[in-house]
Amino acid sequence: MTPARLDAALRMSLQAKFAERVALDEPMSRHTSWHVGGPAEIFFEPRDRADLAEFLRTLPADTPLWWVGLGSNLLVRDGGLRGAVISLHGALSELERRGDTEVWCEAGVPCARIARQCVKWGLGPAEFFAGIPGTLGGALAMNAGAFGGETWRHVRNVEVIDRSGTIRLRNASEYRVSYRHVESPLEGEAFLGATLHFEQRQGVSNEAIRDLLVERKQKQPIGEWSCGSVFTNPPGDHAARLIEAAGLKGTRIGGALVSPKHANFIVNEGEATAADLEQLIHRVRDTVVQRFGIHLNTEVRIVGEAA
Repeated sequence: MTPARLDAALRMSLQAKFAERVALDEPMSRHTSWHVGGPAEIFFEPRDRADLAEFLRTLPADTPLWWVGLGSNLLVRDGGLRGAVISLHGALSELERRGDTEVWCEAGVPCARIARQCVKWGLGPAEFFAGIPGTLGGALAMNAGAFGGETWRHVRNVEVIDRSGTIRLRNASEYRVSYRHVESPLEGEAFLGATLHFEQRQGVSNEAIRDLLVERKQKQPIGEWSCGSVFTNPPGDHAARLIEAAGLKGTRIGGALVSPKHANFIVNEGEATAADLEQLIHRVRDTVVQRFGIHLNTEVRIVGEAA
């Protein structure tokens, strides 16, 4: 069932209370790496965690909530999002070393910054974070990984916030974590940050990151509008191999294209709609099922309403 539109008086009161930090009917195409997506009824960029907690307490309990960072793992349909979108990128940006091998990082910090800073501190293995095109909040939510590394292998504890604005600390052991999947102990909590643990590594330099990024650029359509990998890898295989073997490289719907460079990337060539992208995702998945009997699960989150 489609959620009802938020009361107009509530929307105006939120904008009055939180001033320029609240935008009404904000195009999500401005906040996703695919550069598509209809309007969010309310788009909120908090100053800090206190501001965020106050905003959450002001919202009616049944208001749909959506959390975004860099929008790199998100497809928002052309009809947009009912409810409130909260953008943590730029707000929760603290990254500091705490002890010899531990780092505190807030959810709005880009993963590439984690990689660079850990290299400066002589900590690793953190270089893999350079290959995750999002923020730590998104990486925590889906156990993002790259170059053989995964986020939750390094999590000691996390700080979360619930719908009432209550903030609490949880141990990593309270979460059920698997490949690109994280189950929280309590529904409705969002990540504010995490304590990450690494090892001291002598001689770690930015060359390691540069080598990984060069390798990534050779194999992936870096610089083009994409969400990163569209599908998770099935057990014992790779989504890209199956898609390429099905002859789908270069397949197009509207402005959406299966990348000729990497079959598990779908790019927006500039004029794609969210509907183009979603239809192409379905075509790829259906074709792989027909050819190989393997169902590919999407790594990207598809949310919102059709136009």
